Amino acid sequence: MKQAPAFGHSGFLMESPAALQTAGRRGPTLAAAVLWLAAGLSAGYWVLMAWGRSPVTPVSAMAPAQPVADAGAVARTLGALPAAVAASNVTNAPPPRYILLGVVAVGAQDGAALIAVDGQPARPYRVGSPLDGGLVLQAVTRNAVKLGPAMDAPSTVQLSLPETAATRS
Repeated sequence: MKQAPAFGHSGFLMESPAALQTAGRRGPTLAAAVLWLAAGLSAGYWVLMAWGRSPVTPVSAMAPAQPVADAGAVARTLGALPAAVAASNVTNAPPPRYILLGVVAVGAQDGAALIAVDGQPARPYRVGSPLDGGLVLQAVTRNAVKLGPAMDAPSTVQLSLPETAATRS
């Protein structure tokens, strides 16, 4: 075995008498430190998990149904007659090819109209849009629209909104 220096210290750490006595105890100390660190991290993980959880909310089994547009309500909003009033105005004349159900006039040269063509469901048309049958929506006013073969051609058809019960009385 080596001799300890006369003054009790050395330039090397492991050559001191105290270091030689505790060198065999470092393994269990290091293992205990690692186990305590693992226990602390585990406890911290579970505390954070408990704090971060919100109450469980059930998920519905079915997706909500998509809303369906009511064509009758849209037509009434744009000025169409209710079915009872429209039925009282029935005559034996052949049905017209174009039926104006509503208008949205914006200024003198812009707007849109809700027009039914050949008994089909009504569709919106903007000024300048072509309709079935070769006509173009030329102009929209407050109560009527003008149709013609082209935007700059003279009007060949003028459609008016049907009379409502409020305007008759």
